[in-house]
Amino acid sequence: MTHWIYAGIAVLLVVSTLGTRAVTVSGEELHEARRWVAARFLGRAPAPAPDPGTGLAVDASSTENARGGQRLSFFTTDPPFSFVYDGRPSAEAIASWQRALRSRDLDDQRTEHSLCLTDPKTGLELRCVAVEYRDFPTIEWTLYFRNTGTVDTPILEQIQPLDALMDRGEGGEFLLHHAVGSPADGNDYGPRETLLAPGTTRRIGAAGGRPTNTDWSYFNLEWPPGRGLIVVVGWPGQWVAEFARDTGLGLRLRAGQELTRFKLLPGEEIRTPLIVLQFWQGDWIGAQNVWRRWMMAHSMPKPGGTLPPPQLVASSSRQFDEMIRANETNQIQFLDRYLEEGLKLDYWWMDAGWYIHHGGGWPRVGTWLVDTNRFPRGLRAVSDHAHRKGVKILVWFEPERVTAGTWLTENHPEWVLGGAQGGLLNLGDTSARQWLIEHVDRLLTEQGIDLYRQDFNMDPLPFWRKNDAPDRQGITEIKHVTGYLDYWDELRRRHPNLLIDSCASGGRRNDLETMRRAVPLWRSDYAYEAIGHQCMTYGISLWLPFHGTGTVATRNAPYYGSGVTPVEPYAFWSNVTPSLGCGFDMREPLDYAALRRLVGQWRRIAPNFSGDFYPLTPWSRDDTTWMAWQFHRPESGRGLVQVFRRHNSHYESARFPLRGLKAETLYRVENVDTGAATDMAGRELAEAGLPVSIAEKPGAAVLTYTEIQ
Repeated sequence: MTHWIYAGIAVLLVVSTLGTRAVTVSGEELHEARRWVAARFLGRAPAPAPDPGTGLAVDASSTENARGGQRLSFFTTDPPFSFVYDGRPSAEAIASWQRALRSRDLDDQRTEHSLCLTDPKTGLELRCVAVEYRDFPTIEWTLYFRNTGTVDTPILEQIQPLDALMDRGEGGEFLLHHAVGSPADGNDYGPRETLLAPGTTRRIGAAGGRPTNTDWSYFNLEWPPGRGLIVVVGWPGQWVAEFARDTGLGLRLRAGQELTRFKLLPGEEIRTPLIVLQFWQGDWIGAQNVWRRWMMAHSMPKPGGTLPPPQLVASSSRQFDEMIRANETNQIQFLDRYLEEGLKLDYWWMDAGWYIHHGGGWPRVGTWLVDTNRFPRGLRAVSDHAHRKGVKILVWFEPERVTAGTWLTENHPEWVLGGAQGGLLNLGDTSARQWLIEHVDRLLTEQGIDLYRQDFNMDPLPFWRKNDAPDRQGITEIKHVTGYLDYWDELRRRHPNLLIDSCASGGRRNDLETMRRAVPLWRSDYAYEAIGHQCMTYGISLWLPFHGTGTVATRNAPYYGSGVTPVEPYAFWSNVTPSLGCGFDMREPLDYAALRRLVGQWRRIAPNFSGDFYPLTPWSRDDTTWMAWQFHRPESGRGLVQVFRRHNSHYESARFPLRGLKAETLYRVENVDTGAATDMAGRELAEAGLPVSIAEKPGAAVLTYTEIQ
């Protein structure tokens, strides 16, 4: 568990952090994951685990409980899922089902295990498709149910793709690390801790059908001594997870779609949420960095075969009411002004409102045709101009929300849950989905669009639930979710170099299935305010290596409130992310020299964002405190430290013990702003800490370090 200690006088802040254990994947962690696979999916008794002290095999498949006797728990051979079928719990029902198991290598690091269970009476087929990773202590699985018979199945309900009992043993209690989702109130991605005391239950889930609307669908469960399990639910819909403690040493983990109660029609197949587990030993922050590495290796989009690099993007949304008053001339003018000032862009961002919206403003969506009154040559004129300047184009879409009086409601109201009055485009409808694929594919090609941005400014759950019959509850949601994922998969197949940006009123759809296909370039609709965005970077970086937000500046603005400030370092660095968005009014006489300097500094330090992430202070929105973190790249011997002194802090200096460094190695530490450098040994940086002084309040310090010996 993390302990934070503050000491000193009014000008000195000393922060003590966790130890200096480097990020590694141990043989014990890998073995534990392998044992889980063998027991839960292959139906084999788990092999004895090696004792880390003696190396001798010990039987860890059972543990002593408080009442004495052996209790099979985490490594039981029971499947890690449950459901109720025709009124019978799955543990009872599947005992007589036909069983088949097939395994195959997907590549050098992944093996797929497909367990198929078939009810000979009704023809219901269950496939549990699990993927075992050899290079990480990580496993994942999804359930698929199919009716192979000729009549409707009995009712299938209460499907829990994760349902497992575990025993913590003696010595301490379960501690759940979880987080806020993206409610756009400044607490977005804020880390939380919940002690799971005996007899208590913690239930966490989505709201309104958008998966990270209120709660984050990623968890880290810790128990002593120094062990834990990362649990992640991948479902861009209404999910729920439950952590239920018994009165002894046990905990029951359950997770899945919130509501499932339906029959399956002949030939029909549905899927469940994706479940991912990662086993760890040591400390929970180290486990988060193993997770970040797994994400980059196996679970992030790689357009063109590579991870998205740091990128500078810009738009004129603040100047032209999103794109309502935008036109070909002012888009080209703004783009050129960035380049004239030496601010080299990777993407020019054209947001909501470029389409025909019938005088209803950008929210009147449902007619996905370029407004040729403002763009007589289409968006292609802007994209061609940008491409000649070495800049790519990002364009906003929101295909799932449909308003009345638009092309979709007037021509295909049957595709809209809500009909001619508007509502949700039903991506579970094959015809609607195919039309959308063809239409957007054509726009991407004809308009020269390089990055597809999809927003989602509505809660779909009421539309899903209203469309379900009593014996088909949950089906509309399942079909919409699978249609949404299929839509993106087809766009990526047709455009292998395409990067997708996921937005849902900010970051309200950042579940793992979505993050496998997209990145969140606008992580929250809570924008610009410095403290809130420091806190967001802290929280989201524990889970997602790549994300974005925006920074803006004007000549005459206060430091706080909106967060829009003159060009100055504190506001700029508070909003810095791997994808940095700019919303400057390029018609104003801003301090462009300062902007060039800050953007140039960001360019130099941005590669460090792909490193391991270590918080160096607690997460807090208190304006009297400091906040700091470290990104560490052990493979290159480099790293980054960002430190913020907030506007009511009395402290002027601090020391921050760094993580992951080599004790006997010498590091050159450089202040990015002043260029001042000093050499310090890794042991000193880890034990005494990196000294930082910030005279201004508010103020920021950005420091890099490099191995020199």
